[in-house]
Amino acid sequence: MGKRLSVLLAAGILIMTIAACGANKENGGNTASSGNKPSSNASEKVYKFATDAAYAPMEFMDKDKITGFDVDFLKAVMDEAGLKYSITNTGWDAMLTEVQSGKSYDAGLSSVSITPEREESYDYSVPYFESTNMIMVKEDSTVASAADLKDKKVAVQGSTTADTLMSGIMGNDNTDLKRFDSNAVAMLELDSGGVDAVVADIAIVREYMKNNPERKLKAIMDTASFGSEFYGILLPTGSELKAKLDPAIKTVLENGKYTEIYKKWFGEEPNIDNVLNAK
Repeated sequence: MGKRLSVLLAAGILIMTIAACGANKENGGNTASSGNKPSSNASEKVYKFATDAAYAPMEFMDKDKITGFDVDFLKAVMDEAGLKYSITNTGWDAMLTEVQSGKSYDAGLSSVSITPEREESYDYSVPYFESTNMIMVKEDSTVASAADLKDKKVAVQGSTTADTLMSGIMGNDNTDLKRFDSNAVAMLELDSGGVDAVVADIAIVREYMKNNPERKLKAIMDTASFGSEFYGILLPTGSELKAKLDPAIKTVLENGKYTEIYKKWFGEEPNIDNVLNAK
């Protein structure tokens, strides 16, 4: 966060800090302001981002601070664009609702896959991350593919692509398809034996398994059933922010900053060409 020497900008930061404290008390949010390309205009717009900070390592709470890959990525993009911003932990469903209305938040950043269905209700930035869904089961499970889940009890986070994919395989009204408010709760259901499997984004599954080796879990990749998905920043239809974000995202992808952030969180090189060429 850049330092501000003028009285007017100091006042602006004080207002943002007070707002952030309120968000922390109410919903675990925090505010971060971009400042590599500062403006002398103290009334410059602060773009408000909503997130569901329960997707480690993408976005998650570290005490009272939102952190993760997406958070570092957003800072790099907003610094490149020279825009001020705040980010608040609203939860998944609230984020979708609030961003669609465009009243309380200007954008959503929470590992949101770009899908034709969502594009009917939202705009997106250009893609910035390649992902896929993955199956997580206990080590002694006989499940080997998505087809094997048809007659099993499966947990997903509701209103996600995992929900959409498993609804197609199991049937939308199948009572064995358990929808939860977060992946964290879905994974707890697997731990307790309430379901046979969890389907979630690959980064979330791998992070959970890395942090919980004692739970004796295994992950299954089924590229035939679960293809590549690409995340974008979620925007209200017709948002003027898209024209500011897209070139900044492209620059961050190409100038080495994205690779630096990716390696920090995942310990490997990203396939940037796949992201840049995604439609």
